[in-house]
Amino acid sequence: MSLREPYGDNMVQKGDFCDTSVSLAPASWSALQPYNQLPRLPPPHEIESRAVLKHCITARAALAALNQATALLPNPTMLINTLPLLEARASSEIENIVTTADKLFQHLQAESAADPATKEALRYRSALMQGVAALAKKPVCIGLAEQVCSEIEGTTMQIRRLPGTALASDSTGAIIYTPPEGEPLLRDLLSNWEHFMHNATEVDPLVRMAVAHYQFEAIHPFTDGNGRTGRVLNTLFIMEQQLLTLPVLYLSRFIIAHKADYYRRLLDVTRTGAWEPWLIYMLTAIAETAAWTTLKIAAIRTLADETAVTVKTKLPKIYSRDLVDVIFEQPYCRIQNLTERGIAGRQAAARYLKALVEVGLLRELAIGRDKLFVNIALMQLLTSEA
Repeated sequence: MSLREPYGDNMVQKGDFCDTSVSLAPASWSALQPYNQLPRLPPPHEIESRAVLKHCITARAALAALNQATALLPNPTMLINTLPLLEARASSEIENIVTTADKLFQHLQAESAADPATKEALRYRSALMQGVAALAKKPVCIGLAEQVCSEIEGTTMQIRRLPGTALASDSTGAIIYTPPEGEPLLRDLLSNWEHFMHNATEVDPLVRMAVAHYQFEAIHPFTDGNGRTGRVLNTLFIMEQQLLTLPVLYLSRFIIAHKADYYRRLLDVTRTGAWEPWLIYMLTAIAETAAWTTLKIAAIRTLADETAVTVKTKLPKIYSRDLVDVIFEQPYCRIQNLTERGIAGRQAAARYLKALVEVGLLRELAIGRDKLFVNIALMQLLTSEA
């Protein structure tokens, strides 16, 4: 049976997998057999090596800078409506569910007209936002994982009950990992996973997150959606530990760029107990992603301020900071976005948006009966890798 998560076909070059007969894997592990002997957490040896702690300090500093950048924004909605969508697109692409940022922004307020891949990515964003709301009532736990996975998949997802799940290469058909099976065992492993995250407080939260992410993917508790669910839970746990104030860590961007390493490091923990390379990979991902996002936020702030000056200069009769904020809350704006904010009635809102088109700040786009107004510069900024 070929599944997408956690070990996809694209994680390594063909031939990168060791033959299990000569690998350093524990004797109890075989790619062809359910890994019912998956070790409980914590790992059996010290994981906070000097190298890991060094990367941990860097990652924490980058997250602190990111939090400071978000705090300086007068309207955080512009981040909540944009960066989680980019994360949704990238996390879905890791599992070969491919859509575009353009389609996601187009259909954010009109999901029913989207194609299947775009709908799946939009559900990822919805799962992330629902998870953030749920943190007010409960920590990251088994129940929250089920809730997140159900939203991602668009149906009720429960812990696997039936045997027969194996993860195979799409190109060769070779089985590369067989997760544990049996609902009682899976729930026991998940209880241990949950206990480690919240009780191993002597371990840095970012290290706990990285360890827990491996364990969740190795348990593979659902029939589908494990990779995406695990990546949502990463963000939620960092927020729960008060290291991130908004769900704007675009972590899947790094994973897309280093996808082969992501899957190889995951499997190497199973095969050889190679924890340090995996932990350093994840901590590097956090540090680099947080730094990139901080720069992106600064660029968005600058662009919004420049746009405000342009509107005030060229269109003083319609200028308000609320109007500028609305066209920055998402790259695709609708007339109703202005009316819902009380900026203007429908006819006046239409005139305002057309005036912004005339001065080159927006581009009008007709999608069926719907009229959209694209913030050209914001869209370019969000989709640029720079």
